[in-house]
Amino acid sequence: MIYNTLRFIFGDQLNANHSWYKEEDQTQYLYVIAELKQETDYVKHHIQKVAAFFAAMENFATALKQAQLNVLHLTLDDTHDDACITSLLTRLAKQYQCQQIQYQYPDEYRLKTQLQEFANSSDFNVSATDSEHFLLPFADISDHFKKDKHVKMEFFYRMMRKRFDILMQDNAPLGGQWNFDQDNRNKLKKTDLAAIPEPKIFTNNIEAILQRIKKHQVNTLGHCSATLLWPTSRAQAKQLLDYFCTHLLPCFGKFQDAMTCQSSYKWSLYHSRIAFALNTKMLHPMQVIKQVLAEFAARQEQITLAQVEGFIRQILGWREYVRGIYWQNMPDYASKNELEAARLLPDYFWSGKTKMNCMKQAITQSLETAYAHHIQRLMITGNFCLLTGIDPNEVDSWYLGIYIDAIEWVEMPNTRGMSQFADGGLIATKPYAASGNYINKMSDYCTSCHYNVKQKSDDTACPFNSLYWQFMHTHEARLARNPRIGMVYKNWQKQDTSQQHAILERAQWCLNNIEKL
Repeated sequence: MIYNTLRFIFGDQLNANHSWYKEEDQTQYLYVIAELKQETDYVKHHIQKVAAFFAAMENFATALKQAQLNVLHLTLDDTHDDACITSLLTRLAKQYQCQQIQYQYPDEYRLKTQLQEFANSSDFNVSATDSEHFLLPFADISDHFKKDKHVKMEFFYRMMRKRFDILMQDNAPLGGQWNFDQDNRNKLKKTDLAAIPEPKIFTNNIEAILQRIKKHQVNTLGHCSATLLWPTSRAQAKQLLDYFCTHLLPCFGKFQDAMTCQSSYKWSLYHSRIAFALNTKMLHPMQVIKQVLAEFAARQEQITLAQVEGFIRQILGWREYVRGIYWQNMPDYASKNELEAARLLPDYFWSGKTKMNCMKQAITQSLETAYAHHIQRLMITGNFCLLTGIDPNEVDSWYLGIYIDAIEWVEMPNTRGMSQFADGGLIATKPYAASGNYINKMSDYCTSCHYNVKQKSDDTACPFNSLYWQFMHTHEARLARNPRIGMVYKNWQKQDTSQQHAILERAQWCLNNIEKL
């Protein structure tokens, strides 16, 4: 067959509503969806993540074929000789005698650069179009974000609320306030544990995909069975969204920061877990927002405004915000290391074998499910990396690899910026550093831990306690004048000098023996 135009679809561009597929004359187009070693090997990914992408790509290819489009779905068996995406595109364009190559703008800087260079040097007519997914158009990012300038997320979020008329009434926020975050920080009590709903999971057979991953020696991390619990089609993604709205939304905000190790559903709680479906574009953000708003309108006796606002803030605000930060600051953002952190990740990040129960719970869950919720990522593993001075490159690679929803545009600002303060405050106005007290406040992890969360300096003391004070002490010159942190240093100065020395000695022991913690 001969086609005039080859249209390439990335694994995170599974948007069935894209205008490409609505054009009347489809005979001239060949749509290509391809598994590539370039995409499996640029970082060490969780095996469930690789399998989920491959399964979702295959299902999307099948859906396009059923819509009578010309589709070429290539597996690693078909592309093992293609060194990279550009060599694949060149080979296929020649094979099918195409005059043009088209693609949707990638969401990662490395791919955008690679394809721009290809377009400039190729003998083919290479062009790009919008992915038609995000709420803030790419062209508008520079209107709201400036390179190396802090943009307050709350102000961006308010702008987006007004722009799309979401939770607004007479040009004012519904309920009289923009943000209900203070209402959404509850710890799960023992009486709450029995009420946690069973999570919606799927049983997608991925045996063939796993065999293919093994055959082509894709280096992965984590655990995986022959069935995948994550949605791999638009229909399944919608089922997961439906389930969230029906069963989880009423308590989402209330317990969105909570953590527990005393429930069979400790890994899912009241979280939607739709980020993979969103980031692969099987779901559109406005589709999600509208469904949540419809549920709120129909069930206001069961669902409070605080629950809905807390969720929508993540989609309409934070998700669009970090994308703006990413694109306006790349490629320099990828090398920022404000705190000059240089330590390597301890081995237990790959095994979960540590005496710190909070770390054990968060890491083991991540290895088993390719998922952890935002507080586990920010205030457990991320907090530990911040306090111990782990190299942001190490942290980036781990977060990008281990989580099923991690794509660089969303992972890097969350990790290097929000979690590690490596961007010097472009996102966060202070480092999100915390002692064991915060972990004890928001979880039940500490009750069954090897270490004592109430102690700071003896051999049984929770490492987070001394490491917190060591971090604050080390970076005092940089942080002491921060109005959000000033009180911390006053508390430190009130402590007896001998106690300060004991805490810092304990912290140094923890750093020297980080693999033994």
